[in-house]
Amino acid sequence: MAKASKSALVIGGGIAGIQASLDLADMGIHVDMIEKKPCIGGRMAQLDKTFPTNDCSICILAPKLSECYRHPNIKIHSFSEVQKVEGTAGNFTVDVLRHARYVKEDECINCGICAEKCPMRVDDEFDRQLRKRKAIYMYYLQGVPAIMTIDKEKCLYLTKEACRICEKNCERDAIDFEQKDEVVTINDVGSIIVAAGYNLIEDVENEVLKNYGYKKYRNVVTALEFERMECASGPQEGHLKRFSDGETPKKIAFLQCIGSRNIRSKKYCSSICCMYTTKEAMIAYEHNNELESYVFYIDMRAGGKGFQNFLKRGAEEYNIKYVKSKAAQVQIDNEENPIIVYEDLDTAEIKQLKVDLVVLATCIIPPEGIENLAGTLGVELDEYKFIKTKPFYPVETSKDGIFTCGCVHEPMDIPRSVSEASGAAARAAEVIKGGL
Repeated sequence: MAKASKSALVIGGGIAGIQASLDLADMGIHVDMIEKKPCIGGRMAQLDKTFPTNDCSICILAPKLSECYRHPNIKIHSFSEVQKVEGTAGNFTVDVLRHARYVKEDECINCGICAEKCPMRVDDEFDRQLRKRKAIYMYYLQGVPAIMTIDKEKCLYLTKEACRICEKNCERDAIDFEQKDEVVTINDVGSIIVAAGYNLIEDVENEVLKNYGYKKYRNVVTALEFERMECASGPQEGHLKRFSDGETPKKIAFLQCIGSRNIRSKKYCSSICCMYTTKEAMIAYEHNNELESYVFYIDMRAGGKGFQNFLKRGAEEYNIKYVKSKAAQVQIDNEENPIIVYEDLDTAEIKQLKVDLVVLATCIIPPEGIENLAGTLGVELDEYKFIKTKPFYPVETSKDGIFTCGCVHEPMDIPRSVSEASGAAARAAEVIKGGL
């Protein structure tokens, strides 16, 4: 297949960015993928299972990671960010800031000896600060590219203290403390796809979560933290335990719309919470088939294929009880057992329920730095700071030649993110190959 004369730039290496890149690359178009984390994979890499099939998340994602890394038409710029964009549709010039890893990418074989010897232990971002990692680290176990990265904010040597233990123990001489951040210019970019993903409300503010005891009570966690707790590669190695006493929870409350559909926080629905909550309750039941799960919801959103049957299965086969209510607050007793205070909307009564663990389905928000990125690209944001798209054209931004897909323009599930990614790739290819 003849290679197109123009290339495409994909911003974001999550599942949407990966799918868009693969589609374009298979058309013979060169793709530069920009990912600000040390590895591609995005949020999907943090999940244990995916709904509605409850298939292993990394089992689905890992082949795509490998294909993306090995594809001759894809160049991955990890640990990098878009700094400047000039030009118009069909002829963009993009400056990319590549952050120093302090590790030689062509020498590191991810043997892990450096991390074993490193004396610094810091909170692990990938595992939502539920366990520690070293100052030199692999972002996650199956990460691509499989290259170590040094955290310059935590490294003893880079913070002006004596160390360099990793350098002394690297047999391949892959540690390079002389590396500097550098700007790489990419010319002849025909079109750009923005697939920068999303953040969660707890990433930027905890005020809305205070009423539910988050960061105050050890047995109150967020949904993404719970994903890591359930995952075999997570901090509890697949053995679901309370943080207060290490006991297996027998009764869990899942609270919906935390920060969403709230006039004091975010007015919009986060779209996926009803489904992933049911999935998490199902997986928890598989860990312990004596488990009781209570889902406190305002309205149930289950509009995808097989979604209603998924909820029905949860109630009938996994001991999930759905309670139509907006929980008011979470208290605790002397044994750190959370107590849910709520109004039962079916009976209009104020009730309480004592459980072992509370899981908060928190609001999806735009990714960090989205306003700067939008300004750099020259695209508009909507009232909630998601990328604004044209009416009836869900992948087209306000600027010709720049397209979008996934949660960066509104909350959505993985299947829709993937289908949108293919749509964005098709439109980007039209521009590059001389179409509309």
